[in-house]
Amino acid sequence: MYDEIRDTYVRFDWAIKRLLRQKANFSVLEGFLTVFLREKITIEEILESEGNQESADDKYNRVDIKARNSEGEIIIIEVQNTREIHYLERIVYGAAKAITEHISRGDSYQNVKKVYSISILYFDLGKGADYLYYGKTEFRGAHTDDMLQVKEKDKETLFPRSIEKVFPEYIIIRVNEFDKVATTPLDEWMRYLKKGIIKADTTAPGLKEASECLKYYAMPKAERLAYDRHIENIVIQNDMIDSAKLEGLIEGRAEGRAEGRAEGRAEGLAEARAERIIMVKTMKADGLPAEVIAKYSGLSLAEVSEIN
Repeated sequence: MYDEIRDTYVRFDWAIKRLLRQKANFSVLEGFLTVFLREKITIEEILESEGNQESADDKYNRVDIKARNSEGEIIIIEVQNTREIHYLERIVYGAAKAITEHISRGDSYQNVKKVYSISILYFDLGKGADYLYYGKTEFRGAHTDDMLQVKEKDKETLFPRSIEKVFPEYIIIRVNEFDKVATTPLDEWMRYLKKGIIKADTTAPGLKEASECLKYYAMPKAERLAYDRHIENIVIQNDMIDSAKLEGLIEGRAEGRAEGRAEGRAEGLAEARAERIIMVKTMKADGLPAEVIAKYSGLSLAEVSEIN
């Protein structure tokens, strides 16, 4: 068993919200991106992410960090602690918005920025055996299955970039599915994301730096208290959603369709609705803002306001 640094480290979601925006700590973020994007990444700057919404109701008010790399490409990183039914649609929206935010009206389309969307998920998303998934756009022939390529003669004129350098790429990290002995830099990063453990002799890009700047007890007391409240809120949110059993809505519909019973769908809908009402009342009693309640209950602000 390898020796490990015996210390307590802050969670990565907290680090990217509060610590890794500082240029002095870019090496941690660069190491993380180098491992998961599988190429050397240098961060040029941290971009506005939560302060640039057009309104308070903007659906993309959840980015943890947005950065620009040395090639001018945009990298979005988001940590999601609680399950969300329409998460895939959400990351598509986020990538599209990042593209439109970084091209000015009247600019040529050749100035469209490449976007990488990285999601670190602490909940089950879809069905799959792996803990790491990559997705990108490809154009394949319907009859030949060949991949559409840019012609050599057009590369310097019409299409100076290859197709993969234009369209967004998506990386989904399913933290809960990781259960391996950490032997590679990727494994070591996954182990840190899941358990907060860093090998004492690590050579994984960014992790040695993380072991030096992300120590829990190195934070000022006020920062530690804020971090503790953050962890408590995650636990509370997960408990609320578990008690509500949002999957009851989906399971009720699926059972009704499979068995051909309309009452199965009705019961699933009614049960899920009742559980959501209980959850909303509990969250209101705890004094949580209506926007937070709407986010975790799946109801609209209007529906939340009607529940007393």
